[in-house]
Amino acid sequence: MKRPPLHDRLSALADPIRTRLLLVLERHELTVSELRAVLQLPQSTVSRHLKVLADAGWVVAREDGTSNRYRHDGRVLEAGSRRLWASVREEAQGVTAARRDAERVKSVLADRHTRSQAFFASSAGQWDRVRSDLFGARTELYALVGLLDAKATVGDLGCGTGQLSEVIAPFVAQVIAVDESPAMLKAARARLSAAGNVDIRDGALEALPIADGALDIAVLSLVLHYVAEPVLALTEIRRTLRSGGGRLLLVDMLPHDRAEYRQTMGHVWLGFGAEQLTQWASDAGFTSVRHHALPAAPQAKGPTLFAAVLQA
Repeated sequence: MKRPPLHDRLSALADPIRTRLLLVLERHELTVSELRAVLQLPQSTVSRHLKVLADAGWVVAREDGTSNRYRHDGRVLEAGSRRLWASVREEAQGVTAARRDAERVKSVLADRHTRSQAFFASSAGQWDRVRSDLFGARTELYALVGLLDAKATVGDLGCGTGQLSEVIAPFVAQVIAVDESPAMLKAARARLSAAGNVDIRDGALEALPIADGALDIAVLSLVLHYVAEPVLALTEIRRTLRSGGGRLLLVDMLPHDRAEYRQTMGHVWLGFGAEQLTQWASDAGFTSVRHHALPAAPQAKGPTLFAAVLQA
């Protein structure tokens, strides 16, 4: 963006209303309506002065729905403009009108907070439903993936169609996705074709095509109940994890009585209890287990799930 001429910048600062606007906007991002309340001037007057300041490069606007929010950011000004504003500000901030503006800003910001609190007061009982309607169920859980170490190598073991790998890949250095079903691997490759840091491999849990200690984190999500020999699979996963810090996140079903799953979906195990899993983890060489039942989703029809973190 071309810098406005010097005299335009000087002229923009010559009006006391405009200097008052800049004093307010260097600390807060406000709408025209809010600025009108702070300066106690007609909206048309505020808008006219904002246009002069924007044309001279003193303020910038950001669209926010149907409104614009204005701010004065001295960090983006070139050195001459910063010196010029510093000189004007030193005089302007001592003016009585400017001091009153600073007090009225507090009321405007408090009004924002009051509106938010009024919404939450009326919606507290249905807030979960409101958020779910707007953004989908448990969307915040996807954001938590951002807490992963950006340098980590993660194993998505029994990756299926690659849904989990797709979520994890943007936040880590590498994902190694393993499955032994040709149909699942085909679907995963199609889904993850654009992900440059996902390595899809054909292999069984009992004989993973992964080097010793190559993984920082392994994820085994809704897979263990298909495994004939869980200790064998857990021992093999332990081999692929970095010693002294590697972790396995295991998600599966708590014990249940839906024996029909053996015939309809090929399940080998009808869920796992914490005591049983802890013993298997110890037999496989893991040093500790943290086990927690997960809250049931309102529309879920299956058994209750649990998450367990096994430390290598």
